[in-house]
Amino acid sequence: MPTTASSDPRDFFHEQRGHGPGAAVEPTASEVKQGFTSQERNPSPLPRMFQPLSIRGLTLKNRLAVSPMCMYSSTDGFATDFHLVHIGQYAMRGLGLVIMEATGVSPEGRITPNCLGIWQDAHIEKLQQVVRFVHANKAAAGIQLAHAGRKASTTAPWLMKTQGARADENTGGWPNNVVGPSALPFDDRAWMPHELSVDEIHRIQGDFARAAKRALLAGFDVIELHAAHGYLLHEFLSPISNKRSDEYGGSFDNRVRFLVETVRHVRSEWPEDRPLFVRLSVTDWVAPCDSVPGGGWTEEESVELAKRLKSEGVDLIDCSTSGSSPMQQIPLAPGYQVRFAEDIRHQVKGMLTAAVGLITDAKQANDVLEQSRADMVFLGRVLLRDPNFVLNAAASLGVFAQYPHQYERGRNKSKLTFV
Repeated sequence: MPTTASSDPRDFFHEQRGHGPGAAVEPTASEVKQGFTSQERNPSPLPRMFQPLSIRGLTLKNRLAVSPMCMYSSTDGFATDFHLVHIGQYAMRGLGLVIMEATGVSPEGRITPNCLGIWQDAHIEKLQQVVRFVHANKAAAGIQLAHAGRKASTTAPWLMKTQGARADENTGGWPNNVVGPSALPFDDRAWMPHELSVDEIHRIQGDFARAAKRALLAGFDVIELHAAHGYLLHEFLSPISNKRSDEYGGSFDNRVRFLVETVRHVRSEWPEDRPLFVRLSVTDWVAPCDSVPGGGWTEEESVELAKRLKSEGVDLIDCSTSGSSPMQQIPLAPGYQVRFAEDIRHQVKGMLTAAVGLITDAKQANDVLEQSRADMVFLGRVLLRDPNFVLNAAASLGVFAQYPHQYERGRNKSKLTFV
């Protein structure tokens, strides 16, 4: 990650020392004496959560990442001060990788009119500011590139009660420019999408490639492509939403073509030393039924797709599920998606995986890693409740982890002292 150090000694506070907050460090004798820890050394080996992970030219200080979460706090796609504070807090509080939310590669690729975008060069400047702050806190910065497809032009969750689920022209939406692989709406609250022509498919692939170039100019370390949760890349994969009869529909080979080609376009613009991730809905959780005789996208198909993505230069599969159909039947339980990360990790040689979904405490997260079920854990809503998750996890696992130097005095103590 690029250094952000200043030559002005008065700017000492801008950049964190060493590997930054959330990195395991050995306590000093003074820190032990002051009661910041009761142990003189960290465990050896370290809990896997706090072991570094190298992917291409990037080394993460720990194996916890902020999962991309929509914040619906942009105007015309521009990042705002909200994003600086929101993303910045996680870098300060020890996450190894901080991934910004689903970011539209085109205006009509946003989920809502309030979603983040990267379809024009003017978007880069504020994103650079966010990335600089992340790097100053020695975390890696990622961005999720996305196109909402047939789920576009909706309203932010807290606006639905007053504006309804669909964003029309009066609320900044684009109901006449919602697109998908086929002219099938997601449900009765969604807009009817226009079926993309092959030329339009190629244009969107170009949008992803141009977005990757802008992400590089903004300084991001990682790109994740959003091919999950019923958005455009996932819509082409799933037979529920893809009813095409051309080279982009029908057979497995045809349904994966759009994503594989898009990865190829992005990888051609993204430097070889920078990691590329893909978020997949590993299963649609839709079994064969009268309305969907063949069922939805399956785990077996995801494993085969992951093999192809590996050969195209994808480094990690972020293993989520669902989102393609209101008929989905999700067996919610703690860590309910971890098995998909484990299966792809063990069946696709060399492919790293991230586990995500209802992973809510330190032991649970570390066990996933210690048992080699995934290489990383992505955290979402638990971080909204507990931004200090990483530093608290370190304490609970017996690891002395670096704090932001501004917050050092806030450590829990094992004994009362005046320091």
